[in-house]
Amino acid sequence: MNLARLLPQSLFARLLLIWLAGMAIVLGISLWLFDVERERIGQTSRLDNLVQEVAGTLETLDALPAPNRAEWLRATHLRRYHIRLGEAPLPPQADTRIAPPPVLTERLREALHARPLRPLATVLHERHARHLLYTELHDGSPITLEMYSPTRRPPPPAPLSQWLLPLGALLAGATLLFWLALRLTIQPLARFIHATRLLGDDPEHAPPPPLSRHAPKEVRQASSAFAHLQERIRAHLDERTRILGAISHDLQTPVTRMRLRAELIDDDELRERLQTDLSDMQTLIEEGLMYARSLNLAHRRDAARPIDLDALLAVLCDDASDMGWQVTPPPAPSHATIFGHDDLLRRALWNLVSNGIKFGQRVHLNVAADARQVTIEVRDEGPGLPEEQLEKVFEPFYRLEGSRNRSTGGTGLGLAITRNLLATQHGAVTLANAPEGGLSARITLPRHTPATADAAH
Repeated sequence: MNLARLLPQSLFARLLLIWLAGMAIVLGISLWLFDVERERIGQTSRLDNLVQEVAGTLETLDALPAPNRAEWLRATHLRRYHIRLGEAPLPPQADTRIAPPPVLTERLREALHARPLRPLATVLHERHARHLLYTELHDGSPITLEMYSPTRRPPPPAPLSQWLLPLGALLAGATLLFWLALRLTIQPLARFIHATRLLGDDPEHAPPPPLSRHAPKEVRQASSAFAHLQERIRAHLDERTRILGAISHDLQTPVTRMRLRAELIDDDELRERLQTDLSDMQTLIEEGLMYARSLNLAHRRDAARPIDLDALLAVLCDDASDMGWQVTPPPAPSHATIFGHDDLLRRALWNLVSNGIKFGQRVHLNVAADARQVTIEVRDEGPGLPEEQLEKVFEPFYRLEGSRNRSTGGTGLGLAITRNLLATQHGAVTLANAPEGGLSARITLPRHTPATADAAH
């Protein structure tokens, strides 16, 4: 059995589990040691009281006249020990080889001071041992002491059932304090993890606010390093975008000159080939410029506006009809209004529709809306895509192996531009092979209120 599977997955739960287990072990051992020490101290205290009582009795006997000592012993009820005048005969079951406990004889010697003390024998019983010891009074009269010691350890004075309540109370209080302390410690780390996840989704996302100086030092250092990393990533992305835009823009002038010079060529076939290549270059430059601009649209600061989705799709279908494309509008109006930038959303939808027409000859539109988001489906009647290609086609300049021809495969930037345009609308696009055939592109857009849309921008 793999014990690692039984452990909780979060750092918070693991630390809390380690704390609980550690506290239970420490408190259990502490209570056990406390109980053992209490028993030891109790036994020591009882033994000290006993030997002091024996010493006091012997001093009383010293003060009494010899004829009155026996009568006084009979009148005095001694429960924990017995004193016999003279050296009493040993019982038949007495064993002279068994000595009293060393602690008993040591304490008696200390309490009796100059009196002689000599063990005589030990009588073993079921629950205790009776020790016979010889001593003397100050006048030399012999005395036989009968002392008792347990032969079995007495049961613990505090059973386990009585430990559970204080142990549970201590664990509950300590756990509550540790939970509060751990939550205050883990909370900055959770914010840092959330910011890291947002960085992976959108490098342009605003960095998290600086952590409080009360946050752990390591978490504050990691947050500072993360903010520096985000700035470096932004700088690299901005530099890449500027380079791509500059190259695409600067290439337009030489391409225009080459197009004019190609017109001077007398060979019709060569001139047509050159014009075709220059047209492909011009298309690639324009797509490159559009891709660079779509990357910079994350910095767009103009406020979002309400967009009537039904009206936007109707205009889109009319424009496609003017181009001679077969585009089927949604079967029913959605009556959905979203907040965003209509020009960017229209460009993204146009890219998907043109892709569907290029590879599927016919496109069907559909809209589904709920209280939180709107889903727009653009489905064509083409052959679809292999499953492993459904995400790769969104990479810049990526084209399928069967579409290397510029007239059919395009530049490989259309879907990349579409994803960037939708990201500025806080939306997303995914591709899937439709069950009824063809490729289905699903766009999801949140239904922001005007206040939240303006705040987001």
